[in-house]
Amino acid sequence: MAKSIWASDDLTETLLSAAREGDSDAVNRLLEKHRAPIRRLVELRLDRKVQRRVDVSDVVQDVMVEASGRLEKYLADPSMAFHLWLRQIAWDRIIDTYRRHRVSAKRNMDREQPIASPAGPDQSTMELAAQLCDPGLTPAAAATQREIAQRVESAIEKMDDQDREIILMRHYEHLSNLEIAEVLGLNTPAASMRYLRAVRRLREMLQSSDGEASAKSDEIQR
Repeated sequence: MAKSIWASDDLTETLLSAAREGDSDAVNRLLEKHRAPIRRLVELRLDRKVQRRVDVSDVVQDVMVEASGRLEKYLADPSMAFHLWLRQIAWDRIIDTYRRHRVSAKRNMDREQPIASPAGPDQSTMELAAQLCDPGLTPAAAATQREIAQRVESAIEKMDDQDREIILMRHYEHLSNLEIAEVLGLNTPAASMRYLRAVRRLREMLQSSDGEASAKSDEIQR
């Protein structure tokens, strides 16, 4: 299982404790430590069309500035794990960036919610495909890997927002079920059930696409 993009370790807790004591250097180190994960989230989740017009570094910097301004309040009363608190700020900024660009562009950007699927086949896509598809369909050939990845990503894009969101959080951000429950405001059994239902629907979509592809192939051979 791939490692979460959100590192939560003893150093983070040490820096949080020092920041509560008023250590400005600890504050700077704490935020800088999470700059790369924030950038990864923006790259992963901000709509591809928007990314062609907006500098990801600018979005990341906006997140860092907002987090810095809100940090004192968080430290006084932590509402969730620090990395999830930062993720929420970043996610709100992603939505805001998407909506502002959508309005300024004066044209439909295809989706009301900026839940982008991964850009091109990566290890996360292949790991998910291996869980959903017959291992016999996943040989090492690069062309076949790309085809499988494209099928998985295409299916994810066709899912409803709720299903797509939990699949991306679990398999691309690599959040744990407990973290997902916290982000969504659910208890852990409910989050687990929502995830299992989403996986089942994704598997059914892939099987359906397999059946359609097979039918078309039979028609061509006739």
